[in-house]
Amino acid sequence: MAHINLNQIDNMQYDVLREIGNIGAGNATTALSQMINAKIDMKVPKVDLLEFKELSDIVGGAENLVVGILFTLEGQIDGMMMFMLDMGAARHLVNSLMGSSNDKVDGEFTEMELSALNEIGNIIAGAYLSSLSSLTNILITSSIPYMAIDMAGAILSVPAIEFGKIGDRALLIETEFGEDGMSVNGYFILIPTLESYSAILSSLGL
Repeated sequence: MAHINLNQIDNMQYDVLREIGNIGAGNATTALSQMINAKIDMKVPKVDLLEFKELSDIVGGAENLVVGILFTLEGQIDGMMMFMLDMGAARHLVNSLMGSSNDKVDGEFTEMELSALNEIGNIIAGAYLSSLSSLTNILITSSIPYMAIDMAGAILSVPAIEFGKIGDRALLIETEFGEDGMSVNGYFILIPTLESYSAILSSLGL
């Protein structure tokens, strides 16, 4: 199997990665709709292959406080996946899920809210990975999610340290979803190993 060079990816490979992003984000949005029992509209996600050092700017800067939910991937695909939300988006989703009034916009999350947030991340990432698995016919399993609330730079340093030695790029899927006139941005960051990128593209005939 030819190894992929992420610095020299061709248009067709890029289109396939973008389509994987679209389908995964669509599935995740559907799962989220069912979870909070409200119709959620999703804009077409923006998909980009970025260097680790560029990621924190996309999510509002290295010092922006975010919720990060991190999974390691196992099975036939190795790597890491992360779902990130800024605090306002996380608060909105928690309020929607728990049916609490939307006037609580800041303040620390309670234990119950943190648990709800973890569950949201779990459902979203699970839906995302199952669509990737179905599309590629590759078995992908993930670890129990690890959630952190910290500055974006600190959270993103985890995959950068872990995977920086095998590549410096990640697939970023930026999606905007909303209900009742309120929209939030969510960021999926998929960091497969280079062998896993090759396996994904090979499974799709590239």
